[in-house]
Amino acid sequence: MKEKNSYTPLQMTILVLLRFLIGWHLLYEGVSKFLTPNWTSMGFLKESKWILSGFSIWIISNKSVLNMVDFLNIWGLIAIGLGLILGLFTRLAAISGALLLLVYYVINPPLIGLEYSVPIEGNYLIVSKTLIEAVALFALALFPTSSIVGLDVFVTSFKNRRNK
Repeated sequence: MKEKNSYTPLQMTILVLLRFLIGWHLLYEGVSKFLTPNWTSMGFLKESKWILSGFSIWIISNKSVLNMVDFLNIWGLIAIGLGLILGLFTRLAAISGALLLLVYYVINPPLIGLEYSVPIEGNYLIVSKTLIEAVALFALALFPTSSIVGLDVFVTSFKNRRNK
């Protein structure tokens, strides 16, 4: 990994901005689901037609599992979004967010031959904004953006004091 001083201020500013924007998007998605009465992932899971369709059907058919998935989805989005915005446990938040988005992508990928009954935003073929955002989060996990702007500075400082 490069030292934090080896990036230009413009490079770090753009990376921090990207981290913040994706964090805002994920946080907002989680909060909006939390505030929507009776929100459930059932509709999204019902649309699954690819390699996770059997898993999606299993989730839907088990009320307690569906409730747990909904709970984890909402609070996962909120926690990941806050982590990215605040720069707290940033690498963990970025990787967790990327993995969550990849699960969303694999459940309903924009592949030829897969028809969905729910209208989607935009027209995609293989590459969707979900996939792009997941790859961007994997990229952000490689850069020390929170060592410049973020609460990870304090976490690192605390760890260093404890280890002395």
